Amino acid sequence: MKIRFKELALLYKNALLKDVMPFWIKYSIDKEYGGYFTCLDRAGNVYDTDKFIWLQARQIWTFSMLYNHVRQKEKWLNVARSGVDFLTKYGMDGQGNWYFALDQQGRPLIQPYNIFSDCFAAMALGQYSKATGDSQVADLAVNTFNNILKRQTNPKGEYNKIYPGTRPLVNITLPMILCNVTLELEFLLDKGVVEQTIDNCVHQVMEKFYQPGKKLIFENVCPDGSLSDCFDGRLINPGHGFEAMWFIMDIAERREQKQLWEKAVQIVLDIFDFGWDKKHGGIYYFLDAQGHPPQQLEWDQKLWWVQLETLVALAKGYRLTGRADVWEKYKLVHDYCWYRYPDPVYGEWYGYLNRQGEVLLPLKGGKWKGCFHLPRALYLCWTCFEKLNKS
Repeated sequence: MKIRFKELALLYKNALLKDVMPFWIKYSIDKEYGGYFTCLDRAGNVYDTDKFIWLQARQIWTFSMLYNHVRQKEKWLNVARSGVDFLTKYGMDGQGNWYFALDQQGRPLIQPYNIFSDCFAAMALGQYSKATGDSQVADLAVNTFNNILKRQTNPKGEYNKIYPGTRPLVNITLPMILCNVTLELEFLLDKGVVEQTIDNCVHQVMEKFYQPGKKLIFENVCPDGSLSDCFDGRLINPGHGFEAMWFIMDIAERREQKQLWEKAVQIVLDIFDFGWDKKHGGIYYFLDAQGHPPQQLEWDQKLWWVQLETLVALAKGYRLTGRADVWEKYKLVHDYCWYRYPDPVYGEWYGYLNRQGEVLLPLKGGKWKGCFHLPRALYLCWTCFEKLNKS
């Protein structure tokens, strides 16, 4: 049967432009102090006014990206500007590190212990500078990126609570996200820095954290790439694996490295086979590589972002390879997501389901869920199916 790529593209496009983005425009803008409210209940009411830097930055990125790639709507740029003005005024300490959380007025609440605040700030400022041509914002994006590179061997710095030397595990999230951040800022960076950073990140993700004997991406490994038999060392986060692999696919396509994108697609299939809940459907949040009980009590929840990263990885993987087995798995996740997550009454998508696929928390935004994973996935799937329709 012929796949209806045109209809799929329209489904994702309409959900993005007619449902999700209007929800965030209507409910999230702080007209008094600037920036955004992200703690929104099912109907869009604000239930907490704290502002988390990475969610502020992610929302700037989303609106700037749509302005740059979909349509130059002044409303979108104004929303992005509100976030940029707030972040550049209040978001950093005196050394240029980005705090984790501020109160509504912009006073720091949590120290800059989390380097992902910096990563998303760099991405946000890069997209916004592209939209506006603002050289000061572009310089701040580059300075933030350079600061990330300086901190990457000890991201938490003085806020690191791990005792040194006993179990020196390294985590996948920074090299993974740097694959994406570097491509985001490529137009502002020195070419040599871009290629060197990408080379290093691809090596770490594909040669250290990917374990071919297990056919899995591990969340934490020893510095030499060996495994550690402990809770953290056995931890599998399928969502990060899927996200990392579509980042790698983007790099492989940019470099015309077919063997690399085919390897990434196969890894996606292997993670899917391990992470898919065969009884209730959906991808688990956390798993133990050896099948032991995970340390995380929320291990069997079905989170929005995990399913969305799976959708993106499978859609991109199918576009690159045309493999029927990739498409079959895409359909499983597509049907699971579209049946359970969209809210037909108040709009947007739920974020947290229990293992059975029932709504666990009816919120539309909080400390972790904001205006990012859903609109990004809708945009990427929309444009992916548009390309397939034209091919």
